[in-house]
Amino acid sequence: MTHAERAARNKGWTRGTTLVFLSALCAPAMAADAYSTDWAKAAKSDARLLAADGALAGFEIRLAPGAITYWRDPGEAGVPPTFDVSGSDNVAKVEPVFPAPKRIKEQDGSEAFGYDGGVVIPLKVEPRDPAKLVTLQLDANYAVCEKLCLPARAELTLTLPGAASPYASTVQAALAAAPRPVEPAAFGEFKSDGAGAWRLCAAHEAGPPRDLFVEPPEGWWVTAAPAPGEGAQDCFALTLRDMPRGAALPAPLRLTMTGGTGPVETSVIAR
Repeated sequence: MTHAERAARNKGWTRGTTLVFLSALCAPAMAADAYSTDWAKAAKSDARLLAADGALAGFEIRLAPGAITYWRDPGEAGVPPTFDVSGSDNVAKVEPVFPAPKRIKEQDGSEAFGYDGGVVIPLKVEPRDPAKLVTLQLDANYAVCEKLCLPARAELTLTLPGAASPYASTVQAALAAAPRPVEPAAFGEFKSDGAGAWRLCAAHEAGPPRDLFVEPPEGWWVTAAPAPGEGAQDCFALTLRDMPRGAALPAPLRLTMTGGTGPVETSVIAR
């Protein structure tokens, strides 16, 4: 598959079935209680805002059985969620923190990176004035796919409390499920196997099987697959599948490894 074909797939949200473009627009969801909004309902999903404290919130997506939604890198199909907080009050910056994804096989043989069942995406909030409360006004767009892929939108408004909320543990658990940043040397040994091919080997860890997710620059496509290792190692072969016309190595790669004792991420330069 060429980069152009992959880009067309992502733009079209192909899942091997007829694609339906329906607008899942909801009326703005205000506060259900002092610490959360009502659920913004959409086809195959609901979404709401949760407050953890005055500088941390969570965007929760609840999915229907069999439905999935996407990580910040959706894989070979789908689109990532987007967050617009421009209408918020006393907000200097909001940083979404994505829990580690899983690899999900699509009906057409492609792979998506995302979540099933549901997910809470923590939102780290930097107030303009720390002495004042934050009112978070979030316009979130995300995709929900089962046999059909549908866009979903949630317009949510919540004033974050000045103290911890009953949902603090839920948001903190999602924050703990996000990959932990580490230096490249602590992540594993990354080396070239030739033009457009690399190898990553990390010391084996007890726990769930390891998986590797690669985020290249916009327009590039790099895949990762398990590879044989020497001794107690978890190894992966990385392959450059496509890149923009006129582009050339070196290129920065963001690597996320899941499984083992917990997810970690780092950045390397592929040469």
